[in-house]
Amino acid sequence: MAANRELETDDGNAPNGRTRWRVFALMLLGSFSVIALMLTGLSKGAMAANFAVSGVTYKASADKLVAEGVAQFGAYDEGSGEKNHPVLVNAFKHAELSDFCQSFVIPDLPGIGDATVRIEAPGGMEAQRLVLGVEKVSGDLTLKNVQIGRDASQLDLGPEGVGGAEGGFGIQATGAEIDGLRQQAWSTTASTLNLRDVEITTKPGHHPCF
Repeated sequence: MAANRELETDDGNAPNGRTRWRVFALMLLGSFSVIALMLTGLSKGAMAANFAVSGVTYKASADKLVAEGVAQFGAYDEGSGEKNHPVLVNAFKHAELSDFCQSFVIPDLPGIGDATVRIEAPGGMEAQRLVLGVEKVSGDLTLKNVQIGRDASQLDLGPEGVGGAEGGFGIQATGAEIDGLRQQAWSTTASTLNLRDVEITTKPGHHPCF
């Protein structure tokens, strides 16, 4: 079956068995039509996080992400009200991020206005079973042994038990590297998070990681 074949692309710069794209924000194929295909799972009820998300997104950045066991598919994060948020699920069995930063805004504090919380780990972050509900992500991406267009409910290279709706568009790979990661997301879950040399600050105003 086509969904079980590995896609191998050699563009003259990427090593054999790897596929390299410049703009990860358009999610792997540089086409909004692919995003539409990936989000077909939304109508089938695939949910990214098993909790209601807040009303604000967060930003995260890292010099480099190196991950093993990658799965991607369209889903949604459930809002605390009636509004849900379409997301691309990025799931990794294991991930390491160098010079990690995460920021989010606390809106309309009395006598202050908006404030920003920044979580910075210059020593990096390591995570097990990392699952992200992503709104937008960019950087230089390399995928190893990638399969594009696999049924999202049949993904078996990412974290165990993480998959999309039956018939949904899925992508999986044995590994991934992203240089210059910039990400805006609604949710994160992980079995373990380890932040090295972490510093958490709260300041009035807007001070995003990027």
